[in-house]
Amino acid sequence: MPVVMGTAGHIDHGKTTLVKGLTGIDCDRLSEEKKRGITIELGFAFLDFDDDTRLSVVDVPGHERFVKNMVAGAAGIDFVLLVIAADEGIMPQTREHLEICSLLGIETGLVALTKTDMVDEEWLEMVEEEVASYLEPTFLGGTPIIPVSAHTGQGIPELRAELKKLMDRFAPKRRSDIARLPVDRVFTMKGYGTVVTGTLISGNFKVGDEVVLYPDETPAKIRNLQSHGESVEVAPAGRRTAVNLQGVEVQDVTRGEVLARPGTMFPSDVWDIELTMLKSSPRPLKHRKEVHFHHGSREIMARIYLNDREKLKPGETAVCQVRFTTPLSAVYGDRIVMRSFSPLRTIAGGRVLSPLGHRVKRFSDDLEKLSALTAEAPDEVIVAQLELAGPKGVSFAELLIMTDLETKALEKTLNGLAGKQLALMFDKEERRYASGRLVTELMEGLVSWLGEFHKKHSMKPGVQRGELASTWGRGIPPKLLHLVLERLMKKGDVVGDQEILRLKDHKVSLASDTAKVRELILGAYEKGGIRPPNLKDVLEPTKMDFKQAAPVFRLLQEQGHLVKIKEEMYYHAPALEDIRNRIIAFFEDNEEMGAQDFKGLTDLSRKFAIPVLEYFDKERLTVRVGDVRRLRKSGV
Repeated sequence: MPVVMGTAGHIDHGKTTLVKGLTGIDCDRLSEEKKRGITIELGFAFLDFDDDTRLSVVDVPGHERFVKNMVAGAAGIDFVLLVIAADEGIMPQTREHLEICSLLGIETGLVALTKTDMVDEEWLEMVEEEVASYLEPTFLGGTPIIPVSAHTGQGIPELRAELKKLMDRFAPKRRSDIARLPVDRVFTMKGYGTVVTGTLISGNFKVGDEVVLYPDETPAKIRNLQSHGESVEVAPAGRRTAVNLQGVEVQDVTRGEVLARPGTMFPSDVWDIELTMLKSSPRPLKHRKEVHFHHGSREIMARIYLNDREKLKPGETAVCQVRFTTPLSAVYGDRIVMRSFSPLRTIAGGRVLSPLGHRVKRFSDDLEKLSALTAEAPDEVIVAQLELAGPKGVSFAELLIMTDLETKALEKTLNGLAGKQLALMFDKEERRYASGRLVTELMEGLVSWLGEFHKKHSMKPGVQRGELASTWGRGIPPKLLHLVLERLMKKGDVVGDQEILRLKDHKVSLASDTAKVRELILGAYEKGGIRPPNLKDVLEPTKMDFKQAAPVFRLLQEQGHLVKIKEEMYYHAPALEDIRNRIIAFFEDNEEMGAQDFKGLTDLSRKFAIPVLEYFDKERLTVRVGDVRRLRKSGV
């Protein structure tokens, strides 16, 4: 797998000259760089070995004014070549570059002691001891220190040999399922158009791929690919890559954007991060402090929100939030660096825990879930992400960037969590998951809510599904609500009668006075038969108006005792069934039924006859044809 080496070190310690001595490539390409004799922008080269292996090289600027460029270059490297001039030794940017490399998670490298031709042996030995002592507590402790002179060639073969050894034993961990290239340069090339360059930190790109520039989600297509000046059909992870984009203008692309495939990144203006303050930081970091934030090749102003304290002291580590004025894209585990405004220096760094930050209250119980995002076990991270996401859940595509698991491993882990009821898919189309604990809490909450509903509305058989969704279920995705109901009904705790939902033990109960009203109303309609009483006469013995008695009427309808013909006209259900049977019997011997025929069947006055006939039309028993009615044929 391709390996990327980056340089680090103080200004004028010979990084670019050393790279040229190793590779034959001059990384200072700008006229201003050549004029001033200092590196301003990132430079790129490659070192070929006899066995046809190739080491990619990123040369970074050493001047303190260009540290942001240094961070952009260091973000994609696997190991570092720390360059220290023998005539000056450890200098300010030596220290800061080393701290930045440490914050970016770089764990190994080599040390080149340059300009050895400018000092004597005694001085060289003293500087070597000083450097070894300084590096002892760092990740470069015990690393070989190679004295070299790019001018005389002294030590260059030895340095090449050590680089080869390091490269051969280095096994960079890079994801294959998410292609990402943080853009560190953008320019136009005659005959080609827009070209972006960067280190392909994961996945691969192919000529013809549809891609997107995040966070603005600008679509483009890969027209050509180059790696180290050679055209390729496929660019693998770990290579310095130039991508010729079709469908996007050079002015529409800026350094710091991320080139990836559509639907793989999800920009957000809030991230959850694990942040460590450098011990050398001059002062604590205060809550809501604004900082220079570096991620990939991007530098942006950001504000830090401390969840469990007012200050983060030098040397301390905490899980906190970072908020941006514009959304950014990241993946779980990405390294970040922070620099203060005054003095302008590196003060902290760490890693991304959730690139889709969760809004949590400071000093709340949610902080325990946030802390779980630092767990080494992927299943614990997934459970924490789901619990923090709440009812909206997390899609499979989002989980790919919210964990360090590749597609197959994530699928296997989610299946295991589903078996333990810790992660449940509630939307198959979006492959969206919710926390198993949340689903259990929602089930318990709904049972409790239904119990209260039945107490308040004892005369109702239950709650309509639509009413449930707009009351208790407000804010819960419909498909998650469906999952909750499905599980409760499968358990038998909730019963669904068509669109009516109720607890399994719920039965309509009436207060003694309401029960008496029910008997009076039902009795009146039973007595009326096919000639129902006027509503006013029905209500008079109850001492109630219709608004007060409406719940009783609804209950009698729901129980099947009364049928509403029209406003303020009700029929006793058996009486209406009697009329239905008379109509059906009439049509056994007749094809049409006129008004007089119906009057002869029922002896109903026009006041009742017309509404009843219209009712049976609506019930699709009969159909009106002119002034007569016919029996509606089955299925018509």
